Amino acid sequence: MNLQELRTLVDYHYWARDRLLDAVDRLSSEQLNEDLGNSFPSIRDTLVHLYGADRVWCDRWEREPPRGMPDPVGFPDVPSIRRAWEEQERKVRAVLERLGEQGVGEPIEYKAITGQVQAQPFWQMLQHLVNHGSYHRGQVTTMLRQLEQPPPASVDLITFYRERNAVAART
Repeated sequence: MNLQELRTLVDYHYWARDRLLDAVDRLSSEQLNEDLGNSFPSIRDTLVHLYGADRVWCDRWEREPPRGMPDPVGFPDVPSIRRAWEEQERKVRAVLERLGEQGVGEPIEYKAITGQVQAQPFWQMLQHLVNHGSYHRGQVTTMLRQLEQPPPASVDLITFYRERNAVAART
């Protein structure tokens, strides 16, 4: 993958995040925190996990010791999650730009959660992060339906491309 393709994936990742956060922003605190028996108990816990994954991967790319996953208790509502995640987005985008066209193909060594040393090209890790986000966004969509709440507007990659192409055609 090249730098521009990775920029597009990052754009998609955060476009989908924003749609998801917009959908859950209308939930009551009780709904946001209700244990729905998923990979993570609640919508809030799942969203904090998604934000935390961005943070852990970015720490690895920056060759910083991972701070671990954040505690959902520190995020009482959707605006607190949104603020932290938007700040993390700036860091992810900065890493991508710093690496540039040549750097995105270079392997980055890091320690996995198990302590095992791993190394993959940056582009593979970034692609994983976006895919991971898609998986958990689907879970949140299911949890919204369990709560009889409307799901987010489509977060499908093809919808993102169609909308982006429509904007480009108008300009």
